Formats: sequence, structure tokens, C-alpha cells
Amino acid sequence: MLVNTWQHAAKETYTGIDWTVESFFQSRFYPIFSLLFGISFVLYLQRAGRWSLLSRLLWLMVFGLVQHIWYPGEVLTDYAFYGLIVLLPASFLWRGVPVLLLGLGVTAWGVMAGGGVLLIPGMFLVGMALMQLRPQRELLLPAFGVSAVCGVLLSAAASWSGDWTLYTLGALAGAAAYSAGLVLVLRPWLSAVLEPLGRMALTNYVTGTLVIFFAGGLVDADPTRWSVLAVAGVTVAVQAVFSRWWLRRFRYGPLEWIWRMLTRFRRVPNRLESGRDENRPLPGPGVT
Repeated sequence: MLVNTWQHAAKETYTGIDWTVESFFQSRFYPIFSLLFGISFVLYLQRAGRWSLLSRLLWLMVFGLVQHIWYPGEVLTDYAFYGLIVLLPASFLWRGVPVLLLGLGVTAWGVMAGGGVLLIPGMFLVGMALMQLRPQRELLLPAFGVSAVCGVLLSAAASWSGDWTLYTLGALAGAAAYSAGLVLVLRPWLSAVLEPLGRMALTNYVTGTLVIFFAGGLVDADPTRWSVLAVAGVTVAVQAVFSRWWLRRFRYGPLEWIWRMLTRFRRVPNRLESGRDENRPLPGPGVT
């Protein structure tokens, strides 16, 4: 939310907030979302099969095309497109290491080709492979340490040289550091805050872009960029409260529910009858 809001702010002057977002947040998060998309692909494939996934990706494309009306920078169409041409075919490959090697190769191609959305297919495959391989938790700490150091050094080198390839590599290392670091510090109380936001990721992403659209005048009129922080912070806080409130009453977020019904071509019950409703989605392992 912070990066998306900042990207749509007029930047007639360069501020400390601009430097902070560029150095620590810009380009660090869509690789994480792409990784998670690849992970969720494996989970969904285990439950539903390829035909259901095909329908799910096609309807995601429709969501993206609708969102594109007010938010040309949407990423849903990219996710749907690369899911169709990369993830579905990759599901026929030998699981694990071959998918990981392919993902690393496609990611390297994406870096050399200019980064940006071209990193999505490679990160899809890496996420898919990680879910298949299930690496040991003991690897998290060294992964965090190495990626954090590489991220700092590469970002500093990119800032000094202006080289976009170095910046992209630094962003990927930063994304790895954020991911590993979060899993290392994750505790039940933090999961309780983040889980509702994650379970309603589509709803929160789309509504967040609506906020950016309507708050565009306010953000553009503020040369200090503090309004960017305010808009992003308030939006996420409201979404966190609303997501928790909604999921106490319903199984799925509003857009997640619509997406599920379109995918299955039938009505899906959503309202929870009670806190012990047998149809309530189960939390992930270790999350209370």
C-alpha cells in the first residue's frame, strides 16, 4: 500500500521519504507476492486440480481488467497471464529441484531483461518449488543474514552507480530478507494481526487502489510526501480492523467469495453460523 501510494504521487521535489521508499521498499514486495502466489498455486492444485485452476486464473484476469479501468498499474492481469503460461505448464514437471532450477533461470532472465513485472514468472516458479521442497526451518537464519547483507551492499552499489540491474538484484535480496525475517519473528499474536489481511488479500488490494485513486489529489498537492504515509497507514489500519471483523462473520472476504463462486460456477455458502462453524477455513500449521 505504501509503495503503490508513493508511486502515484507527484514528485516535483526529492524528499527523504522518497529516498527511504526507493531504498527499502520499492520493488521489494511484488516479488514476495509472486512467491506467495506460487506457493498458493501448489496448495490449490492439491485440492482442486488443473481445470479449476484454469478457471480461477481466467477469472483473475477479468478482475484485473475491471480494476484497470481506474488503476492502470494493476498487477492482477500479469499474475493471471504468467500463471496461465508458466505455472500451469510447470505443474506437469518433475516436482521440486527441476522447478526450482527453472525458476532461478527465469528469474535471472527477468533481471537481465529489465526486472519489473518480468520477475513475476520466475518468482512464481521459485515459490512453487519451495512449497514442494519444504526447506528446513534451520535455513531461515542464514538465508536472512546472507540476503540482508547482499541487499544492503547491492542497493548501495546501485545508488552509487545508477545501475538498474544492481538495483533489481538488491530489491530481490531485500525481498528475501523481509520474507525470511518475518517468518523468523512470527508469533501467534502477530499472526492474528496478519492472517485476516492475508485471507482477504484480493479485497484489500483492490480497495487499496480505490483509496489511491480517490486520494490522488491530496497526495499530489503535498510536496513533503507525508500524506503518502498517512494515506497508506490509515488504509492498512482500517483494512486490518475490517478484515478481522468480517472474518468473524464470514468464511471468505467479499471479492474472495465472488472469485470462488465464479471459479466453481455455483453459489458457495459464506456466512458463518457460529464461531465453531464446521465450514470455517482452518488456520495454517502453527498459527493460532
